[in-house]
Amino acid sequence: MSDAGHPRVGATRRLARGTLLALLCGLAACASPRGTLLPVAETVPGATKVDMLVATTRMRAEDPQEYFSGNRGPRLSFAEFIVSIPPEASRKPGEVQWPQSTPGNPATDFVTLKADVIDRDQATAWFRRTVRNVPKRRVLVFIHGFNNRFDDAVFRFAQIVHDAGTPVVPVLFTWPSRGSILAYGYDRESNTYSRNALETTLRTIARDPDVGEISILAHSMGNLVTLEALRQMGIRDGGVTPKIKNVLLAAPDVDVDLFREAVLDMGKQRPSFTLFVSQDDRALAVSRRLWGDAVRLGAIDPEQEPYRTGLEKSGITVLNLSKLRTGDPLNHSKFAESPEVVRMIGKELAEGQTLTDSRVGVGDRIIQVTAGAAAAVGTAAGLAVSAPVAVIDPKTRENLQGHVENLGQAVAGTVDQ
Repeated sequence: MSDAGHPRVGATRRLARGTLLALLCGLAACASPRGTLLPVAETVPGATKVDMLVATTRMRAEDPQEYFSGNRGPRLSFAEFIVSIPPEASRKPGEVQWPQSTPGNPATDFVTLKADVIDRDQATAWFRRTVRNVPKRRVLVFIHGFNNRFDDAVFRFAQIVHDAGTPVVPVLFTWPSRGSILAYGYDRESNTYSRNALETTLRTIARDPDVGEISILAHSMGNLVTLEALRQMGIRDGGVTPKIKNVLLAAPDVDVDLFREAVLDMGKQRPSFTLFVSQDDRALAVSRRLWGDAVRLGAIDPEQEPYRTGLEKSGITVLNLSKLRTGDPLNHSKFAESPEVVRMIGKELAEGQTLTDSRVGVGDRIIQVTAGAAAAVGTAAGLAVSAPVAVIDPKTRENLQGHVENLGQAVAGTVDQ
């Protein structure tokens, strides 16, 4: 009997295909309505506002209600968005409440109060005005992962900034993602396409004399463009600007060897790196198969060689979230699903500290605080920290069954391991 005909293998594959189909259909049903980012006239008492600067390599959308599309723009574009987050009594930390229809209700939904596409001079003026009013003049740059529409990235970053509870200048760097789980190849090449623009953005921020320090938070595929931009900076300048203090790499969908070489190319003057890993990350397990069984950085076991010694020699901190249980069946967005994790990281960064090793510090506290409590928090699919909702377009749905069959086979092989 072949492996495919073995009862256990057949059952596993049917379960994997069924799980994937349920997830994809659920995502399609929950797609955000058109015009989610159109501003509403006013918010409500008790709501919180997050005012962010957006730098993007996306092209302007043909539909003005969408602002930016998943296509690649010829140059950096800028925007300012003010997002209203519902009062605490009306939301669960760690979640984005998407409007069921537009315009959204600020009492229960994430809505925008301002959505302006601006030029470089206006972006510079916004940044200089904002940074002077933030304690320690701290900047947080967020780079989202695979499968993110523009509105996904804006709302998720607003949620992270709010739930972290740390005063920062929020800068969203968003690259051209199609917002479809079937556009992995396009997204990855768009990610690489954006590395020069991200390097330029980081350099511009660091050159501002009012900036005290810069932290970078990247997730999944967003780690690739982050590492490439920092690597280029290190090669050009003999090191990374010292204003970039901390780089947080959450569930990095990056080849381990590529990460090692990128860090070496940055030189001795480089930021402190913290990796968020989980050995049960099924999304990264599928990615590993797509990339010829190349180990993904976000799924390593930091206690095993050769990782343990290499990480210790490089002074890289690893927070192992494998023991953390959440409601994400793919275990790819544990960072987003635990509000305690987001607040803890915000506290550590506010105090100007490097996150301590998971074996003795922050990681153990995360497990203690979040065990069981975070199970119901977050997105069902968890394909990206910055996207609780994935949007499947009509053309994608036409070919969905065939793709699900292929993905089901890959996941079934992963489950069998």
